[in-house]
Amino acid sequence: MKKNKAIIGLLVFVLLLAGLGYTAIFGLGADKSGSASSIKLGLDLAGGVSITYQVVGDEKPSESDMSDTIYKLQQRVENYSTEAQVYQEGDDRINIEIPGVSDANAILEELGQPGTLYFIAQTDSEGNENYTGGYGIDADGNITLVYQLTKSLEELQADGSIVLTGTDIAGAQARSQQDNLGNPEYVVALTLTDAGTKAFADATTKAFAAGESIAIYYDGEFVSVPNVQAAITDGNAVITGQDSFEEAEKLASTIRIGGLKLELQELRSNVVGAQLGSDAIRTSLIAAAVGFALVVIFMIAVYYVPGIAASLALCLYTALMVVLLDSFEITLTLPGIAGIILSIGMAVDANVIIFARIREELATGKTVQSAIKIGFSKAMSAILDGNITTLIAALVLGLKGSGTIKGFAQTLALGIILSMFTALFVTKFLLNALHALGVQSPKAYGVAKEKKTLNILGKKKIFFTVSTAVILAGFVVMGVNHAGKGAAFNYSLEFVGGTSTTVNLNEDMSIEEIDAQIVPLIENITGDGNVQTTKVAGSNEIIIKTRTLDVAEREKFASVMVENFGVDESAITAETISATVSSEMKSDAIIAIVAATICMLIYIWFRFKDIRFGASAVMALLHDVLVVLAFYAVARVSVGNTFIACMLTIVGYSINATIVIFDRIRENMKTMGRKEDLADVVNKSISQTLSRSVFTSLTTFFMVASLQVFGVSSIKEFALPLIAGIICGTYSSICLAGAFWYLMRSKIAKKAS
Repeated sequence: MKKNKAIIGLLVFVLLLAGLGYTAIFGLGADKSGSASSIKLGLDLAGGVSITYQVVGDEKPSESDMSDTIYKLQQRVENYSTEAQVYQEGDDRINIEIPGVSDANAILEELGQPGTLYFIAQTDSEGNENYTGGYGIDADGNITLVYQLTKSLEELQADGSIVLTGTDIAGAQARSQQDNLGNPEYVVALTLTDAGTKAFADATTKAFAAGESIAIYYDGEFVSVPNVQAAITDGNAVITGQDSFEEAEKLASTIRIGGLKLELQELRSNVVGAQLGSDAIRTSLIAAAVGFALVVIFMIAVYYVPGIAASLALCLYTALMVVLLDSFEITLTLPGIAGIILSIGMAVDANVIIFARIREELATGKTVQSAIKIGFSKAMSAILDGNITTLIAALVLGLKGSGTIKGFAQTLALGIILSMFTALFVTKFLLNALHALGVQSPKAYGVAKEKKTLNILGKKKIFFTVSTAVILAGFVVMGVNHAGKGAAFNYSLEFVGGTSTTVNLNEDMSIEEIDAQIVPLIENITGDGNVQTTKVAGSNEIIIKTRTLDVAEREKFASVMVENFGVDESAITAETISATVSSEMKSDAIIAIVAATICMLIYIWFRFKDIRFGASAVMALLHDVLVVLAFYAVARVSVGNTFIACMLTIVGYSINATIVIFDRIRENMKTMGRKEDLADVVNKSISQTLSRSVFTSLTTFFMVASLQVFGVSSIKEFALPLIAGIICGTYSSICLAGAFWYLMRSKIAKKAS
């Protein structure tokens, strides 16, 4: 790179960084687009809407019907936010909490009245019309064909004119396809149940022969009146005539929510404040600033000029992350903030790999310019394999997961892509520019010293014994916990449900005041720190969620509120609530994680041409998961939504660290491939990548430790297991993964490829 080009390039970089930094802090336009303040925040940080539905009818709904309804509603409300929660309250009520919105009436209007979807034949068995159409004014003021029923739903049900109800629909998806002329059209693809398939086949056969339509009637309105163009006998139907994909998606969503097994009616709706006070955001920002500063200081102190380039690239990474979080409308919760702060520490990983390679090339006598070029080239495979493997996991989790899983996957995928971009392009540009400006002394970049090869494999029996003992001890503690406390882990409200108590205070109290004055008293009653508080906007009403309280504890709760805050006891109501993580969501999470693991295994097999690399990586990953589970059991850290995010972070971290070592083994195998040298290959590869493993762990540790020191209690519940996971992931990558591969390679002579 020429000097003039370097100067211009650096000037452009500075202007770009300044522009993105300004946008991230202050935003653009009146709505502050692109700024941190305009990012969608979750219910815990910004509040939202809480809606309670009650099942219509006198009979108590079955558990299976309630579970099915909750799961389908969860799928529906995730259109508003991946962090929306749906859970059971009492025997026949369902509560929905949607973060980042403030108009309860608008949400109610869009959701409609669940469970009132009908497919109505145009005529009855005697040829009388069930609905008529005429030109009129629609809700938007446009002249359009408006339909009206000619008889009541009860009459239509009695004479068999209602051919399907929402429960006959197994699925509804918006799609884009081409019509007979090759023009794009937007449709809704329906999948029917077995019972619905038979009923719809009979109805469409009759309607097609008569040239009639079958109307879709939802929440008191006709949402679509499509003509039947053929008899549909296979249980798959397509509704055409939508003007856009958005319109098709809206109709598909309407049909899905209309397919609930239970009919619901609104009982109450509130706008609720943030579950956590402003201190949560403030302390998180302090943690981010401290952690970021420690990472920058460390990188510069260890890597000199490359460390400066990496720090500048990291600044750009952070600004881009903020701007893109707003652009992609990703809902951010407190665990999400922790995840982003963590990703800043992990973002330096690619830089550490590159800088280690540059130093190795300088040690061979190459010029700085050549060392930079070769260093990036040799580091490319490890960076791509590690990040692509984790990206595959993020994509699978995003597609198959739900709720927090999906939100975590979005943030993880964004962080991976930005990390690779800043490391492979921005850092490289900055290094070349600084070199062109005259920073050409090898001392400014650091020269690798001869590394002593450690005999890691020679101690594999010790490592295996220690790991096995820790995992077995974890299972023992889980058993003791289950026997003595009823559960192996300290499950939070999200997993086991509890009691929701509504209290009308005599004065307006902020969340900070509630946390400081009321929550400690409640914790004394429950003997548990798992207490969640929410404040209803515009009132003195607060909602306190705890573990399940028995009658005596509920009475003590009321007594404490009356004695300490003068609350009217008659204004205190308590209801049992279900877990917000339903059994279906747990199944989705397990399926997503298993699918992600399989996809990672296949990718590693494909890239390394040896399935034993993939199997070894998965074994190391499984080890880390079991050890961290043991930590959860021993430390009694609350197992909630952050638990899922924490375990997924550890999985990504572990697999990335392992692949770096495997990449070096693959490289060294080309020059040291004889059977008697196999142990030397593994030991040398681990030793060569040891600094990367330790330094990346340190930078990530800085970020997580700052969360532990400065974060609020819920952040600490996320940070503490992550610290254990980072230590465990580093240990397994160095001490176990290579040993697993070596044993498989030695014991299984036939190469699997």
